Amino acid sequence: MRIGLLIGALVLSVSPVVAAAQEAGPQGTWRDEFGTIFEISLCGDGSDLCAILIDVQGKSRTEQNLAFVNQQVLQADQTAETEWKGTVIYNGSEANATVSQNGPDSLSITGCRMILCQTIVFSRMRG
Repeated sequence: MRIGLLIGALVLSVSPVVAAAQEAGPQGTWRDEFGTIFEISLCGDGSDLCAILIDVQGKSRTEQNLAFVNQQVLQADQTAETEWKGTVIYNGSEANATVSQNGPDSLSITGCRMILCQTIVFSRMRG
């Protein structure tokens, strides 16, 4: 009986932690290793993703990309619990995009034009 109560108490105490981790959706401010920043929000029916380019750094800091600062550059439809597919604007033109949330604080965006693809990993910004 005590073991059953102990296991029940353990499950109840862990459940809020697991739920909190699962609730950390993709919406928020994200930064890549070079300093490029996106603000991601839910849009459309509430399950789609939209992203506004906040700042561009590193090799991506080109005139073409700077022209899109403070504009929506990504829109994607949810295709799985933590995956969205749509388009992203890069260097002034659209590319197919797949957004994958790898964990509560890690997200990757893969952009493809024809057969060439590039994946960039972003970390959630706090504070």
